[in-house]
Amino acid sequence: MVSKHNPSGNKKRSPLSIFAVIGLCCFFYILGAWQRSGFGKGDSIALEVTKQADCSIFTNLNFETHHNDVEIVEPSKPKAQVFKPCDVKYTDYTPCQEQDRAMKFPRDNMIYRERHCPPEEEKLHCLIPAPKGYMTPFEWPKSRDYVHYANVPHKSLTVEKAVQNWVQFKGNVFKFPGGGTMFPQGADAYIDELASVIPIADGSVRTALDTGCGEGGYSRIDGEKVFSNLQCSLFFVTDFRTVASWGAYMLKRNVLAMSFAPRDNHEAQVQFALERGVPAVIGVLGSINLPYPSRAFDMAQCSRCLIPWTANDGMYLMEVDRVLRPGGYWVLSGPPINWKTYYQVWKRTKEDLKAEQKKIEELAEQLCWEKKYEKGDIAIFRKKVNDKSCRRNSANMCKPRGSDDVWYKQMETCITPFPKVSSASEVAGGELKKFPARLFAVPPHISKGLVEGVSVESYQEDNKLWKKHVNAYKRINRLIGTARYRNVMDMNAGLGGFAAALESPKSWVMNVVPTIGKDTLGVIYERGLIGIYHDWCEGFSTYPRTYDLIHANGVFSLYQDKCSFEDILLEMDRILRPEGAVIFRDDVDVLNKVRKIAGGMRWDTKMNDHEDGPLVPEKILVAVKQYWVGGLKGNSTSSAE
Repeated sequence: MVSKHNPSGNKKRSPLSIFAVIGLCCFFYILGAWQRSGFGKGDSIALEVTKQADCSIFTNLNFETHHNDVEIVEPSKPKAQVFKPCDVKYTDYTPCQEQDRAMKFPRDNMIYRERHCPPEEEKLHCLIPAPKGYMTPFEWPKSRDYVHYANVPHKSLTVEKAVQNWVQFKGNVFKFPGGGTMFPQGADAYIDELASVIPIADGSVRTALDTGCGEGGYSRIDGEKVFSNLQCSLFFVTDFRTVASWGAYMLKRNVLAMSFAPRDNHEAQVQFALERGVPAVIGVLGSINLPYPSRAFDMAQCSRCLIPWTANDGMYLMEVDRVLRPGGYWVLSGPPINWKTYYQVWKRTKEDLKAEQKKIEELAEQLCWEKKYEKGDIAIFRKKVNDKSCRRNSANMCKPRGSDDVWYKQMETCITPFPKVSSASEVAGGELKKFPARLFAVPPHISKGLVEGVSVESYQEDNKLWKKHVNAYKRINRLIGTARYRNVMDMNAGLGGFAAALESPKSWVMNVVPTIGKDTLGVIYERGLIGIYHDWCEGFSTYPRTYDLIHANGVFSLYQDKCSFEDILLEMDRILRPEGAVIFRDDVDVLNKVRKIAGGMRWDTKMNDHEDGPLVPEKILVAVKQYWVGGLKGNSTSSAE
């Protein structure tokens, strides 16, 4: 009780109790020191506990509990959205090349077949389903010759092209024998003839551009057949039937061919090419620049493409010249070449065809090209290495601008000037080593200081870094570098280090350079790799389910203030094949946001530490898309058995 004289209730401690406390403290201090010396049993017990402890639990840290993306901190935020499957009618959905939207645009110069992306309110926020019966594509090189019918269920080509030996339907697969109108002896024989003039075998030619347009004499346009030269002169339709075969067989010669054709509703030519493991994109030579840098390709070809090269004052040929490297080759096979033999079959007069070929040759001279070969149906031109010996009569030269500023830019009727040289033997823009030496040689863009912030030393360090990164990826996923992942995309390719470290005949990489980032695509082509400009706020120019492996290095940090993560991830899901893989490399806070969204997309994900350890804020997120296909009714789905 509290006494009247001591209201606080505290009692005065005796000196004896104070000495007792001090004595106990001294005793426990001496006891602890004795045990730590190794003479006590406590040390052996602690050692045994340490041996038995499972420290592996730290490899599965849940990063969400340590960073900003934690739901409990902001309870007002909705939970991660679960994305439903789209209706099965969207199985082949290509957001920027949809038929209904395309028909609202003019047909002049193929404008209606160019990119027209949906506004925000029309974007799909669902998962594109695979067709019923979808199967993993055959591995390369078998995929070059065989495609599962269930994956691309379009039989129209087998009927129209039955006599041309281009594609056959057998059982549940399409077979591609390698023939075609221009390949009566097969694609290999056709390429052998080209190789008699063009140094394909020694590595001088590594990158090629293939334009197609009606190899069969007509194409379907909205259900109508448009014949012969009317097809391209009136509608300028690009066709792809020999393109895929030519590109597929050029791969045997260690040449990467970038092929393009417009979206069509009947034959899915680009889809067939990618299903075969051949590089291709949806595109057209129309009113805007091709999404490639100047001086990108060592070779370009038009095999019975029927493109009106003389139309619009030669604008289309000038665009091919822009992307053709000095010293590169252009192949024209088909009309009007060999008009003396075929003028009656083509239902055109001799005078008309003769005048067309003459005009093409005059344009070629203005572009500083020399005709090196003409025999039968084939003519081969070579672009000179510089403009010292060009004979240009008041040629209309393009005004100085960023020559690679081509995204959605109008094509112009002007000639892209050669880079300046100091001698008649110097290659404009810089001479390249033969492949494969050029893969790791210093590209002229870098040696000449044309890429801001990149030196020879930093380029070489970048190569070392990506070899290290790719080795780490292979430890995480042992299928990387095998034929299982044939079609690979790098969404933010930088200097091409990822693709160079991965280089193998078993796979190819589409190197994408975002239009909002540093322009390095010229470097990528100088290394003997292929790629394209693109803005990831929009849909990519390809069909659904066309890539086996997608690499996204810093993509979401780059776009976090530009557009929705959800839109980018849904687009990645659209172009990724069932059971395909994605590798994200980014800041951990960014990846936690990505993983949260991916959790509602039927993806399995796992976070991994940086190669240099858990203290590095950059992490690696690996995802695998689950197998599922569209149902028979509405939006229902069925999973793999």
